Formats: sequence, structure tokens, C-alpha cells
Amino acid sequence: GQADKMTNVNNALEEFNQVLKEIGMFDNVATYVISEFGRRLTSNGNGTDHAWGSNVMVMGGKVNGNNIYGTYPSLAINSERYVHNGALIPTTATDSMFSELALWFGVEQSDLLTLFPNLGNFHNVNEISTSNPPIGFMDFS
Repeated sequence: GQADKMTNVNNALEEFNQVLKEIGMFDNVATYVISEFGRRLTSNGNGTDHAWGSNVMVMGGKVNGNNIYGTYPSLAINSERYVHNGALIPTTATDSMFSELALWFGVEQSDLLTLFPNLGNFHNVNEISTSNPPIGFMDFS
């Protein structure tokens, strides 16, 4: 079942981290795991439709870990982030996550909008830098 699959993922990631530490590359690698889609909260009769929400896990020596970034939304039908048919607007844009990782890879701030055209909907792109990243999950020191 799914629990076994998650155990497999955990074991693989744990082993990968251990090898990175053994070869002295732990601080040079960020492992980024993201789900490709979310699900609506309400059934369509055959399950649930795709929605916007997803989750991300980032690990590595330069990750500001042991934190949850973003805010878990209210699941109430009349909540601020509820759209319709069980769809919720996410609290943290994947563009924010991806752009921070891109900065860590060495992408220039001036190129972020080319790579992430929607980033300006969530941040003042001119204020983004390695000292002021979109979210703060990467350590740029």
C-alpha cells in the first residue's frame, strides 16, 4: 500500500543523504520532492478532481530544515481561500519555491521573471535576493 511506498521513499532519501555526507557533497546538493498536483476536497462522484494545492519536501546541508513553510488553509466551505467545488487557493506559490531554489543554483535575480513569469504576482521581484529570498528555506551563506 501507500504506507509501504512512503517507507521506500524515506529509506531511499535517507540513504541518498548518507552517501552525500560520506562523499562530502551534502552542502552542495538540495533534494527537492514535489507532488505534481493536489486534490479537491469534494467528490465528483468518482473520486476527486485535480486542484492547485500540493506539497514540497526539500532536504540538504544548506536547507533551513525542521520547518514548515506556508500556512495550512482552513477547509471550511466559506473560508477565504475556498473557490468552489472543494478547490482551495494555495497559500504558497510553487513559483516562490522554485525561484528560491533557482537563486541557490546561481540564477541571477534579473532572470527570475523569465523563468517564472508569475513570480511578480506573489513578490516584488526587485526585492528578491539571496539575502531576501522569497521564502527562506535555503541557506545562502
